Amino acid sequence: MRIALTANLKSGGGLDPEPLAAAMREAGAEVELFGCEPEALEAAAAAGPDRIAVAGGDGTIGPAAELAGRSDVPLAVIATGTANDFARANGLPEDPLEAAALAAGSTRTRRLELGRLADGRPFVNAASAGLAAKAARHASPFKKVLGPLAYGVGALRAAATESPMHCTVRVDGESVFEGGAWQVIVAATGAFGGGSEIGAADARDGVLDVAVLPAGSRLALARRAWGLRRGTVEQQRPVEHLRGSLLEIELPRGAELNVDGEIRDGGLERVTVEHAAYALIVP
Repeated sequence: MRIALTANLKSGGGLDPEPLAAAMREAGAEVELFGCEPEALEAAAAAGPDRIAVAGGDGTIGPAAELAGRSDVPLAVIATGTANDFARANGLPEDPLEAAALAAGSTRTRRLELGRLADGRPFVNAASAGLAAKAARHASPFKKVLGPLAYGVGALRAAATESPMHCTVRVDGESVFEGGAWQVIVAATGAFGGGSEIGAADARDGVLDVAVLPAGSRLALARRAWGLRRGTVEQQRPVEHLRGSLLEIELPRGAELNVDGEIRDGGLERVTVEHAAYALIVP
């Protein structure tokens, strides 16, 4: 079996991919190493592998998943980031060497959807605006010291200092929300923020979930935060929870997004989904 291992050398404070490649070779695979930049991903596909493995944080998975689907080969994920929400959502090993062995040895796959932002950028977990992006900004300086706990610190600081934003949400052409909101979350797996989630989201159903956390008191916001940690926030009222294949979200000018743990500008103005876009190798 030939595996193209694409690795983000900056993930988790620094990644050495050689032990991962060695674990795959011990399982009988031929392994070729590549980076995670667009040019490197295309080179990995051109090598004609039987599988593509990606080692890195959640933000590296979307482009690799898109490539695996386009190449019609399975994708293996080796979680080496800070939050590793995708691995948690899909029951993948936390230990990178164990995940590398799984990448070479498992024959079981699960087909999952792929979300796409307005510019085509793929995501596998969630794309959100509002407090999630602000929390990621606040968490960044603490990641090396606190690991996943940094997201909790970031969330607390964001909740204490930020204000709601005005947004408009349309689902499959129908206007469903307009007003102030603390956060808007578009979910595939629904996992984000080092342990938060939209529990109703299912990346196998071919539709995206959107949860709108409406503006209100900071006391009510604390309840929303508890619901996110428990995976039940979409059940709270007056939280809006809807599903659709085309989401159009208008945000204030300059609003940042948190997309699979990475900060970026814009993209929620048109969000689509590709059903069963790639095959994930699972235990």
